[in-house]
Amino acid sequence: RPPRSLAMASAGGPDPDRPRPRPFLIGVSGGTASGKSTVCEKIMELLGQKEVDQRQRKVLILSQDSFYKVLTAEQQAKALKGQYNFDHPDAFDNDLMHTTLKNIVEGKTVEVPTYDFVTHSRQAETTVVYPADVVLFEGILVFYNQDIRDMFHLRLFVDTDSDVRLSRRVLRDMKRGRDLEQILTQYTTFVKPAFEEFCLPTKKYADVIIPRGVDNMVAINLIVQHIQDILNGDICKWQRGAMNGHGRTYKRPFPEQTESSSVLTAGKRSHLESSSRPH
Repeated sequence: RPPRSLAMASAGGPDPDRPRPRPFLIGVSGGTASGKSTVCEKIMELLGQKEVDQRQRKVLILSQDSFYKVLTAEQQAKALKGQYNFDHPDAFDNDLMHTTLKNIVEGKTVEVPTYDFVTHSRQAETTVVYPADVVLFEGILVFYNQDIRDMFHLRLFVDTDSDVRLSRRVLRDMKRGRDLEQILTQYTTFVKPAFEEFCLPTKKYADVIIPRGVDNMVAINLIVQHIQDILNGDICKWQRGAMNGHGRTYKRPFPEQTESSSVLTAGKRSHLESSSRPH
């Protein structure tokens, strides 16, 4: 049976004699307020990793929102008025995102930016992310850039009704003290057009489409079972197309069914907590 991910030596550092299997990288995309982070958190819960200490977890969640670009003074002023397009591909630091994911896939410890969504600025402090067996990377445009898209071993698209997504976003932003008119103006001016132009077309790259998000427990349980198989040692199945010589495509939506639960024995990894964010 292949070894687990990076083992930590008793001195607190990595054991140089232990090999580092490449983490299984999962991309999770979908429109704003579609339930991407909720799906990721549910997967964590079913794997028995949610209550595990952060430095002991072997499944971690990362967000594309951590990689927003540093804004100029003019852009920041627009952002505070709801006049900056955070849903456009150019809003993200794609080079930093690609480099960080590349290092994660290579089993390295990385530092992930911390973004303040109140001031719309990248903070000086970063979050240290340790090697993990499985990495869930979620965001509205994680499949837009081909270099990043091709890094994923499995691609999920959370497909939620647009009216549901809008209502969730309005309620969420109002709880943050934002003006309803500004919320709706930003949605119609930037969010909806950007979803239709940039996010929705990437749905075709998904291996698994999850209608209704976290309410679709059939899809989530199948994904959890697949992750468990990976963690239990089916390393040979990690590479795309290893089973049939070409990229696997699971583009059929899953029906809903009664929830079932699976628990994974706690491992030794770290986890980056999901933050409250605009998408």
